[in-house]
Amino acid sequence: MVFEDRLRIDTPEGVELELTLAGLGSRVGAAAIDGVILAIATIVVLIAVVMIGSASVSEDMSSLVIGFGALLVFVILFGYYLLFETLNSGRTPGKSALGIRVIKADGTPLGFGAVAIRTLLRMVDSLPAFYATGIVSILATPRNQRVGDLAAGTVVIRDRAPGTLLATAGLIGTEDLARLPRWDTSALHDEDVALLRRFAERRNALTGQSRSDLADVIADRLRAKVVGADAPDDNEAFLLRLLSEKMHRER
Repeated sequence: MVFEDRLRIDTPEGVELELTLAGLGSRVGAAAIDGVILAIATIVVLIAVVMIGSASVSEDMSSLVIGFGALLVFVILFGYYLLFETLNSGRTPGKSALGIRVIKADGTPLGFGAVAIRTLLRMVDSLPAFYATGIVSILATPRNQRVGDLAAGTVVIRDRAPGTLLATAGLIGTEDLARLPRWDTSALHDEDVALLRRFAERRNALTGQSRSDLADVIADRLRAKVVGADAPDDNEAFLLRLLSEKMHRER
């Protein structure tokens, strides 16, 4: 029997939805992948600094190269998370590989401010060594939050690859999503996408009528914002296709 931590969120429509929180194992695995990528990037910079510094004709130039290298390493270590989590919907390469992502605790996507807070507080989470503080915090908090998450108001949830929702529902094969005519989803706001995600995660736990009623409410709100001639009439099918389309564009 598998026990999963859930994040319960009340939607504006008055329905309680759930998201599955990422566990310690997947978060440590994602951090390990990101750590390897950062280590490789740092080693490349250090090798370049040593080579350029040793070839410099003056001591002042060598000092300048070393200083620039140190600054570049700092930018890589902090900019890595700022870049990927801000521009890739809460996913670093490690998180994408493990199928998890960061969102706000209210279910909405991340903003730059939240990402910056999480990134800065990685130093605290890493103390005294090997992210010990962060690991203890994840295990001790009901929403599996490290110190950076608590300060930024974020959680890490399990994610699904584009097309998975449609394939799971038996609506379309994952390999067919890329061949479908593209929809113009530019009018969707972050709140709309968050609502779609919550519906997709929770729909199987709803009763037949509640599920249908909620799909009708959300579809009525979003159909006017989507340009797609092949949009299905069935509201649940429309919502799952819309979410998969939006996720496909994000990657």
